[in-house]
Amino acid sequence: MRNPTKEVKIRNISIGGSNPIAIQSMTNMSVTNVEATLRQIEQCVEAGCDIMRVAVPNADAAKAFAIVRKQTATPLVADIHFDYRLAIAAIKSGADKVRINPGNMSIEQLDSVIDCAKLHRVPIRIGVNSGSVNKDALKAANGDKVKALANSLMQYVRHFEERNFTDLVLSVKSSDVRETVETNKFVAQLGYPLHLGVTEAGLLNQGLVKNSIGIGSLLLDGIGDTIRVSLTSDPVDEVYAAKDILTSLGLRSGVTFVSCPKCGRCSIDLENVANEIYDYVKNINKSLKVAVMGCEVNGPGECSDADLGMAGANGSFVFFKKGQRYKTVEAASAASEFKKEIDLLTNDN
Repeated sequence: MRNPTKEVKIRNISIGGSNPIAIQSMTNMSVTNVEATLRQIEQCVEAGCDIMRVAVPNADAAKAFAIVRKQTATPLVADIHFDYRLAIAAIKSGADKVRINPGNMSIEQLDSVIDCAKLHRVPIRIGVNSGSVNKDALKAANGDKVKALANSLMQYVRHFEERNFTDLVLSVKSSDVRETVETNKFVAQLGYPLHLGVTEAGLLNQGLVKNSIGIGSLLLDGIGDTIRVSLTSDPVDEVYAAKDILTSLGLRSGVTFVSCPKCGRCSIDLENVANEIYDYVKNINKSLKVAVMGCEVNGPGECSDADLGMAGANGSFVFFKKGQRYKTVEAASAASEFKKEIDLLTNDN
């Protein structure tokens, strides 16, 4: 059961309510490199990203953000820290949402941002994380970081509500998976859309594990309206990881890809074949199950449960479609032949 939340519109994407869970990523270069920024935004969108965030750390970046905004239709979030004037500049330049940590601004500066966002009807994402948790809040919570994070966020929300601004998205993150999960469960009761992620999750492999556990467990509980898989990696990797999480949970259309762990029974080049097929299907936005298996033990069973499957043994692959074995292909040409079958299946659907 999805946790009920307010609906917030970010350009042409609505999050919260009953809307699909949106995928976000963030450019990892200076926005002053306008051409490269636009290229990276395009690559992420092609991979399946719905919303892109761009860091705006100074006046030059604010000017460049305005140029980028004019040259892409993608919903853009301006990421602001410390200088409230940059948030105002980004809003006036057409930002579809701004992300701020209110703890980095004075009350007067924060109110100026709220007034500008209200005037231009731009939503604000309030972001707090474990690395910048308010020291007074931490002391008041007797060192309990979960309570401190939740209380800080709720305090900010109350201030926005007192200013009659409720076009909010909430984000509370920690580099600790358990803290992230527990805190988001606590703030879910506020009824605003939640942006999920495990911050500073690390390099690709470690980050995938931490984000999958943190984001996945919350989504299974019906919590979360938009996600970013934070990785020390290419932003496109974040998008594919987010798609895999959502597809695995049945929350987004896409290919469910199954391949077996290679063992001593395997007599074919399973790893390369599986990688080749996965790369071929990862951008297909239809709900299909594709299996690439390496031997005769679990292969037929898994393939019979797939829309399309291939099981290899003794120098060849047996193909399965909708549970029926229908073709045997030599290993050397199996991947290319299987791609043709994928094309036929997706075109039929």
